[in-house]
Amino acid sequence: MKLDPIHPAGWAPAKGYTNGLLVRGDCDLLFVAGQIAWDAEQRLVGRGDFVAQFSQALANVVAVVRAAGGFPDDLARLTLYVTDKRLYLERLKDIGAAYRAHLGRHYPAMALVQVADLLEDGALIEIEATAAIKRL
Repeated sequence: MKLDPIHPAGWAPAKGYTNGLLVRGDCDLLFVAGQIAWDAEQRLVGRGDFVAQFSQALANVVAVVRAAGGFPDDLARLTLYVTDKRLYLERLKDIGAAYRAHLGRHYPAMALVQVADLLEDGALIEIEATAAIKRL
């Protein structure tokens, strides 16, 4: 299986994401439910701290991928649901550092969506994902 980044001719290069990833070959697709900043006991961590919540939510996504036999670079798509895009934009440098700590320089197709609220009180971000995991 191979993930090929897709960039339409004439478009400026994407910065920090990929416009599209084409899955080639045999693989299993894993659809990861929205993950918030819960710890293993389903307690919200980083209450009021956007970067801490982002890092924990992304770590949870990676944990689900690993539990399915995959690796962080198998992630093909991330959708970030945030309650306040200003917080995201204000902390972008720190978010980038947290992102690289979990995914390195792997950039799946991504979208950021601002929502009115999330199910868990105090949650500032939820991350949903799709991974294409190589069959062994």
